[in-house]
Amino acid sequence: MIRTVCRTGSALLKHSRRTIPPLWTAPAQQRWASSLPMNTVVLFVPQQEAWVVERMGRFHRILEPGLNFLIPILDKIRYVQSLKEIVIDVPEQSAVSLDNVTLQIDGVLYLRILDPFKASYGVEDPEYAVTQLAQTTMRSELGKLTLDKVFRERETLNYNIVHSINQASDDWGIRCLRYEIKDIHVPPRVKESMQMQVEAERRKRATVLESEGTREAAINVAEGRKQAQILASEGQKAEQINKAAGEANAVLVKAEAKSKAIKLLSEALAEQNGNAAASLSVAEQYVMAFSGLAKESNTILLPSNTGDVSSMVTQAMSIYGSLAKQSQRLAESPPAKVPDPEENFSADADPQQPSSAQ
Repeated sequence: MIRTVCRTGSALLKHSRRTIPPLWTAPAQQRWASSLPMNTVVLFVPQQEAWVVERMGRFHRILEPGLNFLIPILDKIRYVQSLKEIVIDVPEQSAVSLDNVTLQIDGVLYLRILDPFKASYGVEDPEYAVTQLAQTTMRSELGKLTLDKVFRERETLNYNIVHSINQASDDWGIRCLRYEIKDIHVPPRVKESMQMQVEAERRKRATVLESEGTREAAINVAEGRKQAQILASEGQKAEQINKAAGEANAVLVKAEAKSKAIKLLSEALAEQNGNAAASLSVAEQYVMAFSGLAKESNTILLPSNTGDVSSMVTQAMSIYGSLAKQSQRLAESPPAKVPDPEENFSADADPQQPSSAQ
């Protein structure tokens, strides 16, 4: 007998799988779940499903997955709730943003039934109620944001919608897990203006980058010129220093050479026949100077006896002789006595002292 009842219950359970009634479906949404099975005394509840049983019209208990026994006629399976995560497609709807732009937006809602008792007796159609709540909450949250923030803060928008749904759905035994916005459609004119804004923003960025590049190039050129001028001035400074050092060394070398030449000349004049050699040198220089006349200038001043070389040599040697005698007298004369200031001080120290003559 028991075997026959079990077979009958299994057969009825296999044919009891069909779509849920239209009352349990959201618009454009159809979800597969177990329909209300008949009370066959012996029932097998599938995994992740909760069957709410009423006894004589009053809540009795919730059948757990596996084998369960019910009393015929008295017990009746009133609700079948799925404990799996449910995906609900939120239909497309219009919403107005904070800057008065009408948007067409749709989304996907993920929820799960946590308390089958509240989901059965707390609301008539929990899925439809959650769908309507998600739509109204979406409109409310979109009205707080501008169009630009709607695209930038989609995660924040989804979080706010989930938080608002969970606050209202706690009494229904439903938990909203997440909400995702699928598509956001803007009016064609707004879309064109957004495209123009994007293009203007890109042109602005390109202009800014180009100006920054020009500025960097100008700065680099100025820095290069500055470094070039600094290096050039340092080079000129080093050149002038080297040139001055070279001229100073040349002057010293010339002075030393002239000093040696004068010394050698004085030694040569002091020797025998030195005057004759000096006369010969003066005559040669006179002839060379006379040959160089009228080569550098057209104006020439000549003495009356230009061709008389002997008189010129004699005159030069007389001048040389007089200078030599004067230098010799100065060398032989004794040096002048410098008065001693101490003697004058001792002489003037005691004017009242009587002299030796007195």
